Amino acid sequence: MIAALAAVSFLAGFVDAIAGGGGLLTVPALLLAGLDPAQAIATNKVQGSFAAASATYSFARKGLIDWRKAGGFTLVAFLSSIAGALCVQFLPRSVLEALIPILLIAIALFFALSRRMKDEDAQARMTALGFGLTAPVAIGFYDGIFGPGAGSFYMLAFVTLLGYGVVKATAHTKLVNFASNFGSLLLYATTGAVVWPVGLIMAGTSFLGAQIGSRLAMRLGSRVIRPLLVVVSSLMALRLLLDPANPWRQALQALF
Repeated sequence: MIAALAAVSFLAGFVDAIAGGGGLLTVPALLLAGLDPAQAIATNKVQGSFAAASATYSFARKGLIDWRKAGGFTLVAFLSSIAGALCVQFLPRSVLEALIPILLIAIALFFALSRRMKDEDAQARMTALGFGLTAPVAIGFYDGIFGPGAGSFYMLAFVTLLGYGVVKATAHTKLVNFASNFGSLLLYATTGAVVWPVGLIMAGTSFLGAQIGSRLAMRLGSRVIRPLLVVVSSLMALRLLLDPANPWRQALQALF
């Protein structure tokens, strides 16, 4: 079982480094391994943090991260994710479960059809300060309280609001996603929900997978990032909609 989890996290790290959504693979695998939902989500944050850190390191080595701007975004995402994790018990999860699949479908359509999805930078639609006070606050908070699709939301924000090219946007997405993953992990760790032996083994293989994925993303750019973003966003939406607890599925069952 440990070997299977390690293999799944390697693949998750590879996918995460390019398009995000590695939790689509690892959370179900952890549940199948016998962890309860709280343990699965918390333990998944360990491998997710390592995968994001690994990809960030690779992109940073190539000079693709603007640290002057990114440092502020990272701090805001980190603090916002902690706030989200603290508020998890107070906000209605059903609202997120209904809204997020619709947003993910919209994001998949945007990535598939938009002309802004290029390797070159475009004109920014807001200042770095305005961006830092909005996007990482909202997405970091969401990542702390729920999580699925946070990487896709970060990517969309960097492309549409700051005009970053696809590879540059991916690099910055990995950095802020690491911050929000790590922030929420710290909160989960205090609850004792993290199964550390499993999480650390998965973290090691996801780190290696992310190294390969990030290098492929830098080599092929939008040719690999764009289609994977469309596929991963669509699969995340489908997975949420198929969950028996999802409000949309329950509404359809009530009608038919």
